[in-house]
Amino acid sequence: MTRAAAFRSLGAILLFGLGVATGIVAQTRTDSPQRVEQKRTDLSGAPGMEVIASTAEYKPGEGIDLHFHNGVEAAYVVQGARVQAPGKDPVTLATGATIVNLRGVKHDGFKIVGDTSLKLFTVHVVDKDKPLYEFSN
Repeated sequence: MTRAAAFRSLGAILLFGLGVATGIVAQTRTDSPQRVEQKRTDLSGAPGMEVIASTAEYKPGEGIDLHFHNGVEAAYVVQGARVQAPGKDPVTLATGATIVNLRGVKHDGFKIVGDTSLKLFTVHVVDKDKPLYEFSN
């Protein structure tokens, strides 16, 4: 293999790796990496809307950045845990609690503290043509 061919091959590998890395970063900025989608379907009678059912587990030390949804999110706390928002005291999200976040309302921005994972079952009713998560500062 000539030196020029070796450089072209190396360049192609680097370019491919950069493309993959960019895709991964872009995906995580419109979704939570802990979210595992269970089912997705169109919302009948509401063109342009869909319903997404998911589970998520946030382990101690993990968290979710402040964000909002283009629709409504309802969550059921399958396993409660202590969470802490920046600059605030820790609070407990109790097992069995229900959470509802309205369209466009910023929420979360917390980290799991303690030694118990937070497990959620969520249902999103959201616009099909917009990201599921929109992170903000």
